[in-house]
Amino acid sequence: MFIIPYQQLDPGTLQSVLQEYASRDGTDYGALEYSLDEKVAQLLARLKSQELVLCFDPDSESCNVMLSQDAKALMS
Repeated sequence: MFIIPYQQLDPGTLQSVLQEYASRDGTDYGALEYSLDEKVAQLLARLKSQELVLCFDPDSESCNVMLSQDAKALMS
């Protein structure tokens, strides 16, 4: 697994990755309901604040959004 700097992704690709993640079953955003666009905006804000990171797993060939601290712990 490795971290992908979100700034290096094409904006359209980043949007697609965040939309896919935000629309997954079981993704919990709390007691309030948010639109897909709102969820994506929240994820992007958390990426920009470095609370979240994008991770790529070459074994499963999948991209995931993780808490920065969790990703770093997995990589050490």
